[in-house]
Amino acid sequence: MANYADRRIYSPYMIFSREEWRGLRNETPLSICEEDLADLEGLNEKLSLEEISEIYLPLSRLLNLYVAASQELYKAADTFLGNRSEKVPFIIGIAGSVAVGKSTAARVLLSLLKRWPNHPKVELVTTDGFLYPNEILEERGLMKRKGFPESYDTTKLINFLADVKSGVKEVSCPLYSHLTYNILHDQEQIVSQPDILIVEGLNVLQVGRTMDNENMPQVFVSDFFDFSIYVDADEKDIREWYLNRFLLLRQTAFQKPASYFHRYAQLSDEEALDVANNIWREINAVNLHKNILPTRYRADLILTKGKQHAIKQVMLRKL
Repeated sequence: MANYADRRIYSPYMIFSREEWRGLRNETPLSICEEDLADLEGLNEKLSLEEISEIYLPLSRLLNLYVAASQELYKAADTFLGNRSEKVPFIIGIAGSVAVGKSTAARVLLSLLKRWPNHPKVELVTTDGFLYPNEILEERGLMKRKGFPESYDTTKLINFLADVKSGVKEVSCPLYSHLTYNILHDQEQIVSQPDILIVEGLNVLQVGRTMDNENMPQVFVSDFFDFSIYVDADEKDIREWYLNRFLLLRQTAFQKPASYFHRYAQLSDEEALDVANNIWREINAVNLHKNILPTRYRADLILTKGKQHAIKQVMLRKL
């Protein structure tokens, strides 16, 4: 079944090849069809029913078992407390680099998990909404560090997760526009006691200091997760995916006058690649190495992609 990289050295993970992992589907029916794929795949990331069937369906089965166990614990606590405890959602965190496909993974899991009968209410929140508005980032000189931990209102994100985890009936969170590259000040998302909440973002597994007072106990975003996933790939592949996405956006979203990056719309291929390479080298690669990649082995499960975006290996943390 699972292979181990070196049996003489303890590893906290069980390592599965694609073939081994797909065998864990265990006759779970595939409820997604070809017509659903367009709404799930990324801008330059094509999905196949085979990928969903062999990778995400076994993962949804595993998560369903975890959620069911969590619900049983809730019932036990509910009985002990005399039916006074609030409904508490199962929270899944998904982390990974820019352009690695974590948003696609989040959408696929959202679609699959809400089809299980014991947790039909599943919601997805991205941490982009918790970035500071551009005016604050500009004031603090952080526009070129957007996506770095210091560019997020981590206190607001932690308070949001604390409210959700405490069973508050309705919790609001900000929304972000990738078109205007800024927070939507007049819109918000309402999260209403879901069975499962998926939280997707670059730095959700990081444990850097979030409070100025060193005597205060530290609380991290990942403290609220019941399960965490890291989407991984070779850096050279991620860089190539990022460059390809930039070129595609230049032909689509960047063409809109309202786009923050409209100034790049008329660049030649050579000029666009030069700009994208500079952004990758000076911002995304730095953030990946300094902040994102070091959190990889904090995840409960690591999905490792090959060059064509297909998952080639799954690592599951031992209990």
